[in-house]
Amino acid sequence: MTAEEQGVADWVAKNNKHAGAGTNTLSHAQNLYLAIRGSQEVMGVIGIPARFYPPLEAFEKNVMVSLLNECGMTLERRRLRAEKQAVEMETQRERLRSNLLRAISHDLRTPLTSISGNATILMEKSISLKEEERQEMYNAIYDDSMWLVNLTENLLSITRIENGTMQLQIEAELLDEVFQEALAHVDRQSKQHDISVNLSDDLLMAKMDVRLIVQVIINIVNNAIKYTPVGSHIRLSAEKQDDMVRISISDDGQGISGEAKKHLFDMFYTAGIGKPDNRRGLGLGLGLCKSIIDAHGGTIGVEDNIPQGSVFYFTLPLEEVSLQYE
Repeated sequence: MTAEEQGVADWVAKNNKHAGAGTNTLSHAQNLYLAIRGSQEVMGVIGIPARFYPPLEAFEKNVMVSLLNECGMTLERRRLRAEKQAVEMETQRERLRSNLLRAISHDLRTPLTSISGNATILMEKSISLKEEERQEMYNAIYDDSMWLVNLTENLLSITRIENGTMQLQIEAELLDEVFQEALAHVDRQSKQHDISVNLSDDLLMAKMDVRLIVQVIINIVNNAIKYTPVGSHIRLSAEKQDDMVRISISDDGQGISGEAKKHLFDMFYTAGIGKPDNRRGLGLGLGLCKSIIDAHGGTIGVEDNIPQGSVFYFTLPLEEVSLQYE
């Protein structure tokens, strides 16, 4: 903007008179300057070349001013909407931090108290304990420590997603190998369930950040273990679906209510279903799964398993395998 245009713009911004006043005030101006007004302030200024054109009639000026006022109101609404969205996003972040801190301070007490209590007994009374009693305490310490490890992984991933620092390392991976890797790290209680893998194609591959997808599968399988009776069947499967791969994890437990389905993937939501567990959980697992799958360009959801139970599913981009023969 030239010095002349800046001077006119400053003048227009301070006055509430209709268009054309600028050229009367600055007789040397070669343009007609009009303000684009919102309800509270001037949103901008336009300059119309006037040196080689006849002056606008009053009616033409009024029509132009009306159009510019409409533009000003539209710009103002867009700005206010953007400011509102920024405030809502910041409020959501603060709520997330508050809920996270409150949940962590509450839910970490149980496993930490259990670990320290069992460790104290083993240190002070190990000699007088029977082998079965010691083994039971070892198992309890292991279970609680693995729960804390899984929680830590979820918290780290949540932090990376919120800060926008999660960098996906996308590679083509065999689904069979991904399933086996995840099942090697699920809850120890998995031995009390019948877990199987069923692939439509042993060479089925998908594009993914394998570390994050393994975490997704662990979270979903651990939920199935936690919320289904001992002896239930948990089935992992995958099949092609157009240019995607659909991964399904089904169980034959008691199922999930329609109301719970609406909120399962909300952060900090914990459904009051299934068998009791002294580690209530922060409700991070499925919310984190959704964020990870969204980042991969896939979808995630839950549906009823016929005749009984639930099916959690998510999709990933398909990687076609081409075999070359000599």
